[in-house]
Formats: sequence, C-alpha cells, structure tokens
Amino acid sequence: MSRVYNFSAGPAMLPAQVLKQMQGELLEYGNAKASVMEISHRGADFMAMAQKSEQDLRDLMNIPDDYKVLFLQGGASAQFSMVPINLLHGKATANYAHTGHWSKKAIAEAQRYCDVNICTDSSDNKYTDIADFADWNIDKDAAYLHYTPNETIAGLEFDYTPEVDMPLVADMSSSILSREIDVSKYGVIYAGAQKNIGISGLTIVIVREDLIGNVVKNQPILFDYATQANNDSMYNTPSTYPWYVASRVFEWLKDQGGLGAMAKINENKAKTLYAAIDGSDFYSNPVAKKYRSWMNVPFLLANENLNAFFLEKAADNGLITLKGHRSVGGMRASIYNAMPQEGIDLLVSFMQDFEKENG
Repeated sequence: MSRVYNFSAGPAMLPAQVLKQMQGELLEYGNAKASVMEISHRGADFMAMAQKSEQDLRDLMNIPDDYKVLFLQGGASAQFSMVPINLLHGKATANYAHTGHWSKKAIAEAQRYCDVNICTDSSDNKYTDIADFADWNIDKDAAYLHYTPNETIAGLEFDYTPEVDMPLVADMSSSILSREIDVSKYGVIYAGAQKNIGISGLTIVIVREDLIGNVVKNQPILFDYATQANNDSMYNTPSTYPWYVASRVFEWLKDQGGLGAMAKINENKAKTLYAAIDGSDFYSNPVAKKYRSWMNVPFLLANENLNAFFLEKAADNGLITLKGHRSVGGMRASIYNAMPQEGIDLLVSFMQDFEKENG
C-alpha cells in the first residue's frame, strides 16, 4: 500500500523512518523489556533518552548554555498563561503582535494578567499582510513582546525577527525546526509538538535563565518555569511517549543534515506549491508574497462549488486533510518537515489534472 500524504495543520505527518522505529520499539524499549509507555520515567532507560533528546535539540538549534529546555504538557495554549505569569516581573503591560488566530488567543489569555498593548494588528486585512516593523506601536516600558512567527490558519509568516530592547517571546509551534534561527535573540520560545516535533501531548519551552524565578503570585506551581527547570521537567509524570517520539524526530533531523539542510528542503517544497498556484487562474493565494508561509499554504479555487469534489478526488489520490479552515475557506496544505518533496509533487500534479478536467 502506498503512503497517504497528510496535509493536516496538526496532528501532522511523522517521518516514515520514525514511524518504523516507533513500531519496532513499541513492545520493548532499550533494556527494559517493556514499552516506553510502561517503564518508569525515573528509570535508567527513560532518563538516558530524556537527556539525549535535550542534547540533540540543543545541538540542532545551537541553544546557548544560559537557556533552559523544558519538556512540558498543556500545549502552546498553556503557554499563553505561563508567559505572562513568568515574564511580567511586576510590570503591568506587555506588547503583543496580533497577526492571526493563535496570536489572538494568546492576547485574550494575557489580558487576564496584564494590560495588553497590541503593537500591530493584521485583522483588518484578514491576516494576509504584516505592517512594516517601523510602524509598530511598541510600549518600551512593557515587560516583553510576544509574536507568532507563523500563523497556521491564514498562512502568514514573518520573514524577519523583531529587534526589541526587552524579552522577545515567540510561539513557534508551526515553524520550529523548519530552519535555523538565532535562539539568543529570544527570551522565550515555545512550541506544541504536533507539527514539526512529534505527536500531541508535549510542549517544548526554551527560556533564558535570567527570566526564571519571579512569577505572578498565587499561580499554579506547575506554571512556574523554575519549578519545571529545577525538576528536569519531571515535577510530575511527563508525557513519556510524546517525549520519546520527539527524541526520535530529533535524531531523524540530524540524519537529514540538521536545520540548514531542512531549510533548503522546506523552501523548495513551498516554492514548488506556490509556483503551481501562481501559475494558474484556477487557484489563488491571498497572502502578501513577502509573508507567505513555508509551512501552511492556503489556496482558493476559482469556483468554490468544486471544493467538496476537489477534496474527494484528492483523497482518492492519497492526499488527505486539505480542507481549509472555516474562517478562510478553500484548501490548506500544511507541509511540515515530515512532508517529503514527492508529496508536494503529487499534490501539484493532482491540482493540474483537476484544473484540466474541471477548469
């Protein structure tokens, strides 16, 4: 049976090599003679995996020594709370860039803890463009600046890193590990696992040490980065299987040549798909070309009455979960790290055939 290509925004595809490893180790992991889901997270086998996974991630992202790497639960949505809890440091205001669905949710949660200064707002253009950074209204006395480098729903992605004189916080759930970044420019990076890291149930947080230890009073102890850092992310039982899957993905990324190599692969995948869209009157993409996402590519059919038929025929060709978000409509192809070039080529070929038959 040929492999189905899953274009979901999350949970997304896993690399075939990793899936085979998961299958082979499902019943017996390491020397434990039991599944990794059954062994103690305090046992030697799991602890060795946890330590290696952190080092592999540090190697891949070139994470400086003065940053803690946390393997948490609660998804990126829990970080919408944990960021202000840990980073306000007595201040009453935080800056937020409003560029899409997920930044909007982060703003709503932050407003429970502080005054939110929305320093740029893309809602008026339906999240298809980003204002020039020089035009942002940044409160220089605020505790931090939060932004979402890539918005999955509208397919809007920053092509630069904001430069500010305060901690920079990034929700990288849908772009982490897709290319090289300079971690030292950030105070906090967080990401749900279910796109480029592994399976749902795990959240990675990379936080600079000097930002830890001064939290808003009377908050859950698990929401204190210091609690997690001081207990190696094991204050309570961690998400053991998602952590294990992430470790195998980190190894796979190293086998591919690291993030520099992945950037070239991902850029080429995106260029292939956008070229097919732009070269046709049958398909269109509404996002400003400068800010088009490498990871999430929405596209509209000229005749929206064909949407259901397009999805049906795509599924018949092994191309699944291409339906766009209800707020955007049309289609959306999420092409994270695990999506191979052959999956993109197959999608483009199908799109061209579909246009010939229905255009």
